[in-house]
Amino acid sequence: MTLRPDLVDAWIFRLVDGRPQVLMLRRSAVKVLSGLWQGVSGRVEGDESVVDAVLREVREETGIGPDAIEGLYSLDFVASFLWEPVDAVMSSVHFGIRVASGIEPVLSEEHDRYRWLTIDEAIAASVWPAYREAITRVRDCLLDPAREPWFRIPPAKAAVD
Repeated sequence: MTLRPDLVDAWIFRLVDGRPQVLMLRRSAVKVLSGLWQGVSGRVEGDESVVDAVLREVREETGIGPDAIEGLYSLDFVASFLWEPVDAVMSSVHFGIRVASGIEPVLSEEHDRYRWLTIDEAIAASVWPAYREAITRVRDCLLDPAREPWFRIPPAKAAVD
């Protein structure tokens, strides 16, 4: 049985002087859950691929396009949660995205602030357990040189117009 997720979540990270930083975005007043600190999050639209959806959402919410992405990774993690307003269980596939140390986002209206945090600070700023799990997987899987290649999504599959 094949399942298609409702959402994608992306955890953008970079290394500065050898130390990892995670990009955290604060939801603006125009969004539900305003004030929540999160990574990039959004819906999979129509029949687009899940990988295309995460790259589109990253570009829309942060201005970070394919040329700025050094690595795209599956975090081998799908979160399910009750979204009471629609009386349904939703699912989200989590990704890691590595960018160069000098990359800064250009925020859409969905977010009003951003911060680059250490892994521990990003985990502490995360309300939802799934966010904490995803950031932990960035640390434990993507920052480990022996494990990192196993999570990488090949560039040909990560191409977006």
